[in-house]
Amino acid sequence: MEGKREMGSYKFCLIFTRKFRMTESGPVADVRELFEKYADGEAHMSPEQLQKLMAEEGGGGGETSLEEAERIVDEVLRRRHHIAKFTRRNLTLDDFNYYLFSTDLNPPIGDQVHQNMDAPLSHYFIYTGHNSYLTGNQLSSNCSELPIADALRRGVRVVELDLWPRGTDDVCVKHGRTLTKEVKLGKCLDSIKANAFVTSKYPVIITLEDHLTPKLQFKVAKMITQTFGDMLYYHDSESCQEFPSPEELKEKILISTKPPKEYLEANDAKEKDSGEKGKDSDEDVWGKEPEDLISTQSDLEKVTSSVNDLSQDEEERGSCESDTSCQLQAPEYKRLIAIHAGKPKGGLRMALKVDPNKIRRLSLSEQLLEKAVASYGADVIRFTRKNFLRIYPKGTRFNSSNYKPQIGWMSGAQMIAFNMQGYGRALWLMEGMFRANGGCGYVKKPDFLMDAGSNGQGFYPKDNSCPKKTLKVKVLMGDGWLLDFKKTHFDSYSPPDFFVRVGIAGAPVDEVMEKTKIEYDTWTPIWNKEFIFPLAVPELALLRVEVHEHDINEKDDFGGQTCLPVSEIRQGIHAVPLFNRKGVKYSSTRLLMRFEFV
Repeated sequence: MEGKREMGSYKFCLIFTRKFRMTESGPVADVRELFEKYADGEAHMSPEQLQKLMAEEGGGGGETSLEEAERIVDEVLRRRHHIAKFTRRNLTLDDFNYYLFSTDLNPPIGDQVHQNMDAPLSHYFIYTGHNSYLTGNQLSSNCSELPIADALRRGVRVVELDLWPRGTDDVCVKHGRTLTKEVKLGKCLDSIKANAFVTSKYPVIITLEDHLTPKLQFKVAKMITQTFGDMLYYHDSESCQEFPSPEELKEKILISTKPPKEYLEANDAKEKDSGEKGKDSDEDVWGKEPEDLISTQSDLEKVTSSVNDLSQDEEERGSCESDTSCQLQAPEYKRLIAIHAGKPKGGLRMALKVDPNKIRRLSLSEQLLEKAVASYGADVIRFTRKNFLRIYPKGTRFNSSNYKPQIGWMSGAQMIAFNMQGYGRALWLMEGMFRANGGCGYVKKPDFLMDAGSNGQGFYPKDNSCPKKTLKVKVLMGDGWLLDFKKTHFDSYSPPDFFVRVGIAGAPVDEVMEKTKIEYDTWTPIWNKEFIFPLAVPELALLRVEVHEHDINEKDDFGGQTCLPVSEIRQGIHAVPLFNRKGVKYSSTRLLMRFEFV
């Protein structure tokens, strides 16, 4: 960022050469003004002055000690000056600019667990996967232990396994009634054990869809007990008033499924969702989804005729549907169940009834959730204060796409089950939500969802709702694409033409999308564009950022994305790392942005 200049050449029509000035921009005006303000007009900024800046501008996220400021100064000098000359221990303007534009030294959110982790488990949103063993689409992809390991290492805390007989004496994991290729249960359990607590020490919940005979249930109980041993948590959720906290359950594995006898009755108790086909209503103010990375709907039409209706979660269908031996009990298996699942008879209203002496988990499809919220919104929120609500994708999402998670969060649902291989904007939102609280996989629900005195009517603000908080976002500049992409990736004949889309996802009244102007023919665009977002529900708001490269003749190219929980954003100027479509962070590509709450 020292203002170096060089010429870049692009071939045009295979004969002519077009030359463009490749400029590595120096500090933008906001950075210069900040440096001058705290360096008191001098050419250098001392650690004491940096400490003051971090304290007053919010740049340290609470880390405002002199020792922290000295650590940053020393690290910047070590990186930027190959021959360490520590005759001075201060920052020049270019050093200061380097610090602000470093994603590891100056990130927009913190990386430490900071929320109260001593509340009951049901008081938290929990990072949840759906059909965690699938490598691709829901109908014909392979089943494997590898997606489970990947999800756990990404911070997911709830994984789902579908258990099916493999012959008469073995158990496999697969998506039933489809052409998916099975994987052995033992491999999945070993993968969970090896990866459960690599990223986060907080508990992992395994939700089981059980289609087994009592004999195989006994075998599964033995496999689970032998694999996890002391890691297993046993809990009688049928006779308790409060569930333990994430802190109390650190490094514990919890099993959640229906008690064996309830599977026989499941078909009588179930409420089949419509599973209607047709266009998904997933478009929002951001327009159409970027290019799909899983199988498209047309690709899957070849196999849909070979499988049964998948409009309902297998867990809601019941297991061993033609096996009368299911009337028997498997006490060893039942003892493993820490969170009992099931849907009582009597319809949706009865399913949402709260038993003061029991804790249970209820599963609803994304469509049934919408109906429940429309008809019994207050009951849904009341239910989730103590019990667990799991939402799963509708059965017609054959290509492993996902749905908007906001309605579930606004209703207090703890487990919004997502296809972790279903890359797209919905999954980006999920990843953004769980960047909060140090990425530990548990995010404390807002107080307004836990207020026992609420009537449930105040959780969907109207368009005229007064904002609780206003977020100002200024997109200053971007850099790093030339290091992460080939020179001709965006345009064969010239440098890229970048623009940024910025907006809010959350309560319907807060949802909005804006964009900067296009900066033409540059790898280091400077926008200096400010946006103002009034927020009625800042607790559940996510800041969405996407970079695109303008193409006048074709679809705009994708240049990176991120999603940040508004409640975690630090004020001041920060380096915002960008991620690819699969949620993998680019090595160098980032934005310099300024945040202010008013």
